[in-house]
This record gives sequence, structure tokens and C-alpha cells, in this order.
Amino acid sequence: MTTAVVVGSGPNGLAAAIHLARQGVSVRVLEAKDTIGGGTRSSELTLPGLIHDDCSAFHPTGVASPFLQSLGLGDYGLRWLWPEIDLVHPLDSGSAGVLWRDIDRTAANMGEDGKAWQRMFGRLSTSFDELTGDVFRPIAHWPAHPLQLAKFGVNALVPAALTARRWKRPETRALFGGVAAHAFSSLHTPMSSSVGLMLTAAGHAYGWPVAEGGSRSITDAMASLLGKLGGTIETGVYVDSLDSLGSPDLVMLDVAPRAVLRIAGDRLPGRVARAYRRYKYGPAAFKVDFAVDGHVPWTNEHCRAAGTLHLGGTFEEVAEAEGQITRGVMPARPTVLVGQQYLADPSRSAGVINPIWAYAHVPHGYSGDATQAIIDQIERFAPGFRDRIVGQHVRSVAQIEQYNANYIGGDIGVGANTALQIAMRPRIGLDPYSTGIPGVYLCSSATAPGGGVHGMCGFNAAQSALKHLEN
Repeated sequence: MTTAVVVGSGPNGLAAAIHLARQGVSVRVLEAKDTIGGGTRSSELTLPGLIHDDCSAFHPTGVASPFLQSLGLGDYGLRWLWPEIDLVHPLDSGSAGVLWRDIDRTAANMGEDGKAWQRMFGRLSTSFDELTGDVFRPIAHWPAHPLQLAKFGVNALVPAALTARRWKRPETRALFGGVAAHAFSSLHTPMSSSVGLMLTAAGHAYGWPVAEGGSRSITDAMASLLGKLGGTIETGVYVDSLDSLGSPDLVMLDVAPRAVLRIAGDRLPGRVARAYRRYKYGPAAFKVDFAVDGHVPWTNEHCRAAGTLHLGGTFEEVAEAEGQITRGVMPARPTVLVGQQYLADPSRSAGVINPIWAYAHVPHGYSGDATQAIIDQIERFAPGFRDRIVGQHVRSVAQIEQYNANYIGGDIGVGANTALQIAMRPRIGLDPYSTGIPGVYLCSSATAPGGGVHGMCGFNAAQSALKHLEN
């Protein structure tokens, strides 16, 4: 029987393992930590009974993922839950940009910007499955829907700051800017619209759901399926070289390119090693989880029903903060993401005490403490918030890297979203998953299509590996 070892049990490692196992490969997954899941873990970080997502929290690309959809994970305990409102971006005036899954309702709430919003996202959202069929693959492929991909590509190439000019109202511009900021990059550079376009279209096509019981439920469901397929998982196993893995037919590495340099060593072809050494890592996340007595006292009523909130003020303020972190400067008012997952999933709460998830965008390798900056940004739009905090758990940039070695310098996306690395990551080549070593493949989110809990990096890498076996 063909054998494979997968190093790393994040969603992409598990995706690669599952796809190989479905094709009859004997799969063994090795995880350095005591628990599996990578960025899709959940823990009681603050008070007993409160479930906090350790990293990933909202899953528009997860619920939309063609591969995850094909697995029937509902049979293994995964249940998606949606809040009343998917996303809100409040402003100091008390108004807010609001995104519902229903694009008509979203556009109607935008007044004079509604038609322009519909023009941008209407077709993108209704044909989102066609789009993901191409965008969730490496750039070097024959597109199944060339016209749809070309239209998206033209808009994606534009800087987010230019795209935002399509709308007149500050609420609409801020709403798009907050989503575009998920790229952790300057909003004035080419292709900085791409992440904002994809995540917004996904929001209208599928919403921004959470996993019942925490993001760990995604991991648990995938692990259960893998076990049914005969795959095994071992935790507490640190892999320091390919030689330690024996002689499997395939090795799938759910790790950052820097780790590949360590694990593969001199076996890497020179051109690949040089590309991995040049691979760029982006700005970081500084995370704080709160236990809150009751609800957050948001000024804007829509915020009180939102699963996800983007805090940063106007588009211009968000763009300035994102530009600062890419230059290595800590903003006085960083972009902050807040999660109220418990609104869709009350099982995460303990009585009247609710878990609040938050992180700030900070410079790569930031050594300071952004806790107060996060609290100040929440307090800015929810006066009295700090008085309701009954517990908190801080995960600094260094601790984020300790939590997951792939998050180099606190970069939870495992790679800077520069124009080149959005188009081709981790290196220029026809097969971004090949390490140049026969049978050894990179399957982390450092490969196409990049960050997100969609499993497509792992699936695509496994497809590449299977083609190798056929040859």
C-alpha cells in the first residue's frame, strides 16, 4: 500500500491526509503539540465553561470550501451557526456599515451606495461557487470559468483605496476597508482589494458562520473522518528532519517555508531553498480574550447582533493603521477584530458570562503589549465595556508563535499578502506545492490559495502528490 506522512495537523494538513486516505493511501499525521488543529483549536482561556477560539473564529471560506463541502462533516459533528448580522463596522458618529448575508437587505441599508454595492458584489456572490472553483486553485491552471475569473481579476488588481472610492458614504467605505484589512497589508498597493472582494462576496453567498462548540469542532470532525478512513494521528511528535520519518512514499508538510528549510536541509534544490529563504512574512496579531458580564454595551444597535465587528474608524483611519504596521510602526489606534460568537452559539457562554474574542493588527514581531489599545478601541464604540470585564487572557505576538510555530513573527496568515505572494506563493512555479524533492510537498497556507480555514491548500497539495504517484 502507498504510504504518506503528514507533518502538522492544521486544517490543511488534515485536508491533505483525508484526500490521500480517500484515494487508498495509508496516512499517518504527526503533530508537535499535545492537541491537534493548528489554528482551529478552542479552549477555556478565561473562566471555566467559557469557550474561546484560539485563533480562527469565523469561516466564510470554510463553509464555502468545495473540498470541505465534499466531506459531509455534518455526519461527524460539525454544525455551522449564523448570527443575526454577519458583520458590522461602527463609526464614531454612532452609525455603522452593516453586512447581512442578504445582499438586497445590505444594499437597501446603504442608501445612495446600494446600487454600486450591488454592481460590485451581486454577480460575485451569486456565482461564488464558480469563482472559488478557479480562485481556490494555483494561478497556473486552465480556468473553468474564464470570464468570471477575468472580471474578478481586474477588480482584484486594484488597490483597496481606489476600490473604496466607488462608494460615497463613510459607512460603506469603512465596511469594505475593514474586510480588506484581513490581508494585513497596505490598502494602497496593487491587489489589496482581492481579500476584501473575496470575503465580502463569500459573506453574501454563504455568510460568516461559526462552528458550534468552537472552531475545534472543525478539527474534531475532520479527525473523525480521517480515522474512519484508516488514517492515524500522533501528537507530541516534533519532526526535525525528513530522515526521521522513515521512507514513506509521500511526505506532506503543513509547515511554514522556514520550517521546510530546517526539515529538508541540503535535500532541497538550491532554487527552492533560495525562494523559501526569500519568502516574506507579514504583520502580526496580538490577541486578547475577554470574559464579560452580560453583553458588550455597543452604541450602535446593529453591533449588538453582529457575530463579527471591525473596529478602526473610517476607511482612511484603517488604511493609515494598516500602512503603519507594514512599515513596522505600532498604531495608536490599531485595526481590531472582535468576535461575539456566543450570539450564534450560546453553548460557548456560562450563564450570563459571555466570551469575547479580539485581536489587533500589529507589526511583525511586535514585542509590546497591545492589550490596552484593544480595550480602548472597543471602549471607543462601546462605552462602559471595561467595567464589564470579569476575566481576560492575553496572547502576545511571541506567544502566538509559541502557540503555532507556523505563525512566524505573529503572522497568522503564514505569509505576507504582497501582490506577488497573493498571486504566487510560496514561490514562482507551475506547482507551488512541490518542494523539488520527489514525493515531498508543502501543503500549508503558505501555498495557494493562502490563509483561511478552507483546506484547499492541503487538498491541492494532495492532488499534486497523487499526480506524482501516477508518474
